[in-house]
Amino acid sequence: MRKYSHDTIVRVRLRHRPGQFAHLAAAIADAHSLVGEISTVSIGENDTIRDVTIETDDEAHTARVLDVIRALPEIELISTTDRVFEAHRGGKLHTTSRSKIENLSDLRYIYTPGVARVALALQRDPDLAWDFTGIATSVGIFTNGTRVLGLGNIGPLASLPVMEGKAALYDRFAGISATPILINTLDPAEFIETVMRTSTGFGGIHLEDIRMPDCFRIEEELAARLPKPVMHDDQWGTATVALAAILNACKLTGVDFKSSRVGQIGLGAAGSAIARTALAYGAREVLVSDLSIEACDRMRTFGASITDMATIMREADIVVATTGRPGLIRPDMVRRGQVIFALSNPDAEINPDVAVAAGAAYAGDGRSINNALAFPGIFRGALDVRASKITPEMRLAAAEAIAAHAEPGDLVPNPLDLRVHAAVRRAVSEMAREQGLANTAKLA
Repeated sequence: MRKYSHDTIVRVRLRHRPGQFAHLAAAIADAHSLVGEISTVSIGENDTIRDVTIETDDEAHTARVLDVIRALPEIELISTTDRVFEAHRGGKLHTTSRSKIENLSDLRYIYTPGVARVALALQRDPDLAWDFTGIATSVGIFTNGTRVLGLGNIGPLASLPVMEGKAALYDRFAGISATPILINTLDPAEFIETVMRTSTGFGGIHLEDIRMPDCFRIEEELAARLPKPVMHDDQWGTATVALAAILNACKLTGVDFKSSRVGQIGLGAAGSAIARTALAYGAREVLVSDLSIEACDRMRTFGASITDMATIMREADIVVATTGRPGLIRPDMVRRGQVIFALSNPDAEINPDVAVAAGAAYAGDGRSINNALAFPGIFRGALDVRASKITPEMRLAAAEAIAAHAEPGDLVPNPLDLRVHAAVRRAVSEMAREQGLANTAKLA
């Protein structure tokens, strides 16, 4: 199935006569593009101006469609607008105040001289910062831009739109104020020290888009050194939602996860975390394969069985692939009754329709997995109880909450459903309490 990822608004002037828009729509379709939203800007005696959204594969495809439109008689292409760039114009974040500032007394209370009393109180008792600053609902998003989406090492500045997007989701889904922090270094030790020196003002530390194997060292060391939640979202946000999707796929197909053999093909940040999450949730056996001996050796220490892709496709009941290699799984490799998740974007290791036609009981791709379902609620749940860390059990509780809120027949819920994020928040905070990680003395 072709994926249309570029939306462009074209403003066109058409002669006000029957059939003109039909000609435009047909030309767009002949250029293998889709017509999206249509809105009328104005209707005159002789012509009509409309905004039409066209959906294309990429920028080159868009350019070809625009050339087709320009060549149409009695249709004038007035302007084009890239919807993605317009959504980012001016940035996606703006810091606002929760305090009203309308008269001089407001200044006295929230700034000088009144603020000095609060500052001195925090000096005497730092725990008061949880009540009298924004720390309780704040997260720092730290990145060096070395592994951004599928773009690779594009650097910290180029990664900023992604981090702003994460921050916008935190605000919308969990009421968390998240701040992107761009760290311009390739040295993991420097990255760690920078986070250590700048983490004081944040309740939690969100790590994002950091290359392997640096991401493992950075997360592990920061989690050990900081008495606050630390999570690398590319690993654990993805793995949490993947587990939720797999659990619902198992429910739809009658597969018992805990008696199944799970196969993980590809041990990047997401793949290794998915394998570890399957182990933590109690799969009978987790088989893993990767071209990297180092990655395989690391997974062996967590209890995974090292093998090759052919063995996984032959023996695993549930197969997850995160290799970034489109078409890697051939139809003849599919074992009848398997549950398959080929998660590489934008093109999967095997198309879900092809996998099902080859005998898979269920197949999904990367569109099934949106880690926005996980990280806002996980951090908010941890912050609610001042948990000192995020544990595997907290993430498993989040996965179960996500799975439980999917509509019948769906793998995961709609990420815009705020009830899901509230459920994840509750599940995580309750698990933190069960594990004795809630800082009850400071919550009193």
